This record gives sequence, structure tokens and C-alpha cells, in this order.
Amino acid sequence: MLRSIREGVARTWKQRVDALVRVRSERSDADLSAFLDETGISLAEVFTGEAGRTWFGLQRAAGQPFPEDGPPAEAATLDKALGRLLHLDDPRRLACIIAWASAPTPPEVSSLTRPERRLLRMVVTSLVGSTSLVPRDAPLAAGLALLWRHPRVLADLRALCAALRERVTHLPIELTTPPDVPLVIHARYARDEILAAYGEGDALAVPEWREGVRFMRCAQVDAFLLTLDKTGGGFSPTTRYNDYAISPTLIHWESQSVTRAASPTGQRYQHHVARGSHVHLFARLSTDERAFYFLGPATYVSHDGETPMKITWRLAHTLSGDLFASFAAAVA
Repeated sequence: MLRSIREGVARTWKQRVDALVRVRSERSDADLSAFLDETGISLAEVFTGEAGRTWFGLQRAAGQPFPEDGPPAEAATLDKALGRLLHLDDPRRLACIIAWASAPTPPEVSSLTRPERRLLRMVVTSLVGSTSLVPRDAPLAAGLALLWRHPRVLADLRALCAALRERVTHLPIELTTPPDVPLVIHARYARDEILAAYGEGDALAVPEWREGVRFMRCAQVDAFLLTLDKTGGGFSPTTRYNDYAISPTLIHWESQSVTRAASPTGQRYQHHVARGSHVHLFARLSTDERAFYFLGPATYVSHDGETPMKITWRLAHTLSGDLFASFAAAVA
């Protein structure tokens, strides 16, 4: 039965086009979500990360009306960038993006609150900041101007976010401390989005972040990125840290291999509450996943040894059952 179901799902781009023609012949008003529900096709098969392979690219191939668009070379690059947003699952962020992308002109950055500016930067840097379409040190307004030259890309962005909003699986838990950081606990974020959320840098593009730890000085936050299954992804013996969920509230984490308990960094980890800094944990199952689940704030419980320090952290918010089960399976 499962084999017949898999074989019935459109696997090639042409089959997806044919599927859209069929669905539209039965329901002329079928939107992206209805198309996905009718066919079993996934969002990743619609937004493939290739030029022209988007929802409106699919509609154009099926003979449907196609919105006007800006310069083709720019549009092709932005099409590829849309495929980097498939992990979005924060209802507030999705609602903001839909509202912004529905307006005829870009939002006025100076009129936004600090959390709104960071939310806006999170999406614009994901779409534009990692490309060569604008300089990395350009202001946020330059990225907005580029996006609003492409009404079709904005239409694709709206359709994608509307479909993602219907597929949210975790109840949103707002982060309250520190203020103005627009992250939602148990939602997923890529590295560049995390940096933008904490206000790292002030240009369109965020600073580079390759390590698994970073002290966000502007927010007084130690952010840790945990990849639980390290059997792939090119981890060296010195970076194959033993990170895992002990229970739904306790996380075992290993520091960088050079960190000593008496060092300024080691002391900050142990005494972060007294010193007024915060520890935020992010986790993904493997390097195959671009985005990390935000596990929320954590407090120091204990540690064993050094270089690396083996620290136990207590989460402020209990892991949901599905996250704990998948995290436990990843290191079983």
C-alpha cells in the first residue's frame, strides 16, 4: 500500500505540472495549500531551490497567469533563496511576512519596533543577504528595495508563508528575556536568522558564524548550536562533542575543547545567572537540517571536567514529547 501511494505522488517537475493542471480542472481556485493536500506533494518539491521552480513557476508551466517580475537574473537568485525558508514555523513571523509582502511598498524600517525590525531583517538577510545581489554591508533598506522590484517573488513568498502557517506543529512559546529578541521556543531558525534576531551587526547581511558557540554581546546571550547526530557532516574527533537530551528538561552539552572551568568563558557559563547573562540552546538532529529548534533559555546545573567542560543545563521549558523522542533516537 505504501509503495502504491509513493508511486502515485508526482516525482518529476513535469508530473507536478500535470498534477496542478488536473487539480485546477477540478478546483479552479485551488491555492498552494489545497494543491499540496490534493496531491501529497511536499513544499520542498514545489520550492526546490532552483530558478523558476516555485509555486508561480509551477503555475506558469501549467499555463496559468503569471505575475509581473523584475530583472530575470535577480529573480532566478531569489527563487533559489525561497527554498531556504521551508523551515519557518513561527506563526507570528509568518503573519508578519505575509502582511509585509502584501503591501505595494516595503515597510519603513524607522517606523518599526525593535523586534519588528529584527523579524524583518531575519527574512531579508535569508533571501538577499547571502547573495551577491547587494553588498554585504548594505543597509536593510537596500535589500527591501531589491525584493519589492519583484512582485512575483513577493507573491511566492506570501503563498509559501500561508502554506507554512497551516503546517505549524508546535504551540508558540514567546521568549521574554532578554527583551526585543523575536524568537519563539520550539520553532526553527537558521544561523543567519538567529544572528539577526539577537541584533548582531547592523547591515543587511549578518556576520559569519561557523562555530557551534557564540556570545551575543549585544544581548548578553551565550547561544549554543547542538547537532545531535555527528556520524556525518565532516565532524573531526576534536569537534564531535557529546551533546544529548538527558530528559525533557535536562541537556548534556560539551564546551569547545579548549575551554577550562577557570577561564573567563568557563566562569561565565557557571555563573551566568549571577552575572546577568543568558544561555540559549538550539538543536538539530543532523547536518542534513539547515535550521535548529530553539530549545529556549537554560540554567547551569553542574559540570564535569574541562577541555571540554561537560555541562548539564536545565531548560526553562520542557521539551515537547515529539522533540524529546526524536532527540533521544538521534543519539541512541
